[in-house]
This record gives sequence, structure tokens and C-alpha cells, in this order.
Amino acid sequence: MTDFIISLLCLALTLLVYYLNKRLYRRWRTLLLMPLVMTPLVLVALLLLTHVSWQDYIAESHWLIWLLGPATLAFAVPVYENMDIIRRHWLSLSAGVLTATCVAVCSSVWLARLLTLPETIQRSLAVRSITTPFALAAAQPIGGQPDLVALFVVITGVFGMAVGDVLFLRIAIKQGVAKGAGFGAASHGAGTARAYQLGQQEGVVSSLVMMLSGVVTVILAPLLSHLLWTA
Repeated sequence: MTDFIISLLCLALTLLVYYLNKRLYRRWRTLLLMPLVMTPLVLVALLLLTHVSWQDYIAESHWLIWLLGPATLAFAVPVYENMDIIRRHWLSLSAGVLTATCVAVCSSVWLARLLTLPETIQRSLAVRSITTPFALAAAQPIGGQPDLVALFVVITGVFGMAVGDVLFLRIAIKQGVAKGAGFGAASHGAGTARAYQLGQQEGVVSSLVMMLSGVVTVILAPLLSHLLWTA
């Protein structure tokens, strides 16, 4: 069997596993059955069992990663349709995005250093709190490894979505804008999906904060790299 056929089969298998996983999740909404969690686990297990290399798998599936860009930009539609919310809270949201970006990057790097993790992992962890297209763009100038970046982004998103509600309850955050901003800044796309489940306002704010955090991180990435690793 040629590498091209193997790659096409991997692409078809990815779409099939995701489709079946979505059907399962609609019926049983548990964390383990989330497509963002279960689909990668199933695919990794199948690749290990069949001894298919990552290069063969990604050869015809790379455009699925490209689709993350348009999918992220689609979050701008509800933001545009709810501009009145943004106008009322633009100052606090702007300050929150800058603060969240700096805290996310610095805390990730410093914790990695505390655990004496390799510098490659430190650089890859630095952009874990923004959605994948932005994270991959921001990781390039700071020397992050794309595969690790994608992995850390997924883990961060799932973890933030899973514990977000409990955390908001424990620290008595009840305002929808604050919840949306927290999900968008800390757990990007996965958190934004959860925010829309809470309400329209939460989802709109989360979408905006997710995109702004990504843009700010990409712009500040060279400066952060200089301050954290060459200063």
C-alpha cells in the first residue's frame, strides 16, 4: 500500500471518528466523550496499533489544521452582531486582555523553569492559552515546537473548560461578562464553546477576548522572547 493511499485512509478515518464522536457526545455529554478529548485519543491509539507514522498521517490531513483559521475567524460574526456589549465594556476588556496575556505567558514559562523543563518545552508552553492558529504563529518567533504547541493548547482548552464553572463558583464570579472573558482568555476555543452554552453575552465576550488575546500574543511574542530568554 502506497504512502498516498495510507494518507487518504487516515484522512477518511479522522473524519469518521470525529463524526461518530460528535454523535456520542450529543447523547452523553461527559468530559471524556468530548470530540476534543476522545477523537485524538482514538486516533493516536489507532496509529500506534497500525504503526502508521505521523508523516504519513498528516500528509493528506494537513488542511484540517488550516481550517482552524477560518473557524476561529467565524467567532467574529456574533461579536459584530453584539457590538453594544463591546462598547459598554471595552475599557475593562482591553485591560483584562493585556493582563491575561502577560500572566498566561509569564506564569507558564516560570512554572516550567521551576520544574526544570527543557527550554523547548518552556517556549512551547508560553503560548498555550491562545487558540491554535494564533499559537502556532506566535510560537514561530520564540522558537516553540509546533507539535508541542498544539498539544499544550488542546490540554489547556479542555482543562479550562472543565474547571471553569467550578472556579467561578468558588470565587463568586456571577457576571456574564466576567465569565466570558475568563473562558476566552484562559481556554480559547474550547472555553468559548462552553461560554456560548452559558449564554449569548458570555459567548460573545469570550469570542472577542479569545481573538484579542491571540492578536496581542502574536504581536508581543518577539518582545516576550527577548525579555524571558535573552534578558
